[in-house]
Amino acid sequence: MSRDEQLKNRWEQLVALLSNQFAEGDTLDLDAIIYLIGVQEFGKVHQTFKKDEKLNLMHIAICRLLAPYGYYEFDFVDKDGWPHYKIKEELPPLKAGEQAVLMKEAIVNYFVEREVIE
Repeated sequence: MSRDEQLKNRWEQLVALLSNQFAEGDTLDLDAIIYLIGVQEFGKVHQTFKKDEKLNLMHIAICRLLAPYGYYEFDFVDKDGWPHYKIKEELPPLKAGEQAVLMKEAIVNYFVEREVIE
C-alpha cells in the first residue's frame, strides 16, 4: 500500500471514530478535529470555551501537531495551564491542498502515537 493510500485509510478510520465519539455520527471536519486535539492538549475537557479561547486551542493543536516536523517547540505552561510553543522554523509556503495533507498526516501520526488507531 502506498504512503498516500495508507494516509487516506487512516484518516477515514480516524474521522469515523472521532465523529461517532464526539459528533453523534455527523462527520467532523479538519478544523473540528484540530479543535479536539487542542482541548486534549490543554487538558480541561469539560470546560466551556469562549471564541478567542477556541482559537487559542486550535493554535495549541497546530503547534503540537507540527512540533515533530521541526516547526515548533514546546516552551512552557503558563499559570492558567495554557501550553506555549515557540517557532523553530517558519512553515514553507504551501498551497491549500498541501496544507490539508500536512495537517492530516500530522493528525494521523498524533493518534497513532497515542495508539488510538494503527
